[in-house]
Amino acid sequence: MPAQDFIGRARRGPSGDPDAIVVGAGVAGLTAATALAAQGLDVQVLEATERVGGRMATRELDGFRLDHGGHLLNTDYPELGRRLDLDRLELRPLSPGVLVHSGGRGYRVGDPQLAPARQAAARGPLGTPLDKARLAATLSRLAATPPGRVLARPETTAARALADRGLPARTIDGFLRPLLGALLSDPALGTSSRVADLVLRAYARGRLCVPAAGIGAVPEQLAGRLPEGALRLGVEAVSVGADGVETAAHGRIRARAVVVATDAATAAGLLPGLRQPGFHPVTTYYHAAERSPLGEAVLLLDAERSGVSHSLVLSDADPSYAADGRALIATTVLGRRAFDSGGPAGDEPVVRRRLAELYGTATGAWEFLTVRHVADAVVSMPPPHHFRRSVRLLAGLYVCGDHRDTGTVQGALVSGRRAATAVLRDLGVRVEPELAEEAAA
Repeated sequence: MPAQDFIGRARRGPSGDPDAIVVGAGVAGLTAATALAAQGLDVQVLEATERVGGRMATRELDGFRLDHGGHLLNTDYPELGRRLDLDRLELRPLSPGVLVHSGGRGYRVGDPQLAPARQAAARGPLGTPLDKARLAATLSRLAATPPGRVLARPETTAARALADRGLPARTIDGFLRPLLGALLSDPALGTSSRVADLVLRAYARGRLCVPAAGIGAVPEQLAGRLPEGALRLGVEAVSVGADGVETAAHGRIRARAVVVATDAATAAGLLPGLRQPGFHPVTTYYHAAERSPLGEAVLLLDAERSGVSHSLVLSDADPSYAADGRALIATTVLGRRAFDSGGPAGDEPVVRRRLAELYGTATGAWEFLTVRHVADAVVSMPPPHHFRRSVRLLAGLYVCGDHRDTGTVQGALVSGRRAATAVLRDLGVRVEPELAEEAAA
């Protein structure tokens, strides 16, 4: 019998109870569960809904592939390659740099693959050639800085840190603010400067991308690694303890370890006193057009603070996102009430008019497919930000999620790994080196 099989069978309780229960089948919970199962533990994942992924989900609508919220991955996130098979995920990279709309025109800027001299000579709203060279040098230095040194820097807000580095307001407002707005959902730049620097570092080193099958492919791949019967959908946890979970309709399930991996609000309900962070709301509008307004998978940023943050023609990244050869355009609005005309669907005409200006084309014939509003889309991370909040509450009871690390996919994956490591250590199971190693948030 393989050693891992022996460990799992030996630790199963006399009643057939699992070694560990993970409450929540989001990315963090699935990461924890797959890591525990890989070490031979008998694991059950309890998910209250009928699907995995939490906020990272993809749904089909009349042949269009729609993500629940706008999610972008970055090839430089180290935990992606550690926890996922990227070849199977079929990442579709976006074009280098971004397209910024400012002063009524669109400019290609921020391509870290270009030499600083070429970036300085490029047209755009970022100021003088010296200003552009200073921006290129800033990104280049960040790309070469080890994560540990970034985390050791004095911490302030992203806005203050960028200004203190001598970057002029037109460079910040013309590129960095809309870029960080798209990546962190915080156009006010109140995020910790350390978090912003790590995100900019990843931008300078990697490529923004989307999975060919939608963002839901990430949790689905993780769930596919679980042993048969380990994932239980439609099972709601109503209370948790170090020795098991009480469910709404399935009785009590005992275990030697319980990991709460729900969203932050649900986790606080199960674990009274747990810190609850703030959140940045995100609203995504989906439109279909007969043809792509760009013909290229490039992130389009609105630097004019019109209410729209950014837009992307997803079908230019992979044609399978759209039906019948049409184009699928995803547009993100940040904040709780970006416009004054009512709810998210009521604001669609305003968004459509702005898209006509951003893309420089008529949008009257575009079909409005749907709008997705996520009130708790991205964790707010003002300074001082704690990058490694404890995942071990006490022996047998643990918590993980992006609210324990950073509000990114990287943070969620790292958090799940850390929780699994804590469980294994408490249960006396040898922790593999790749589970114990640190990674930048």
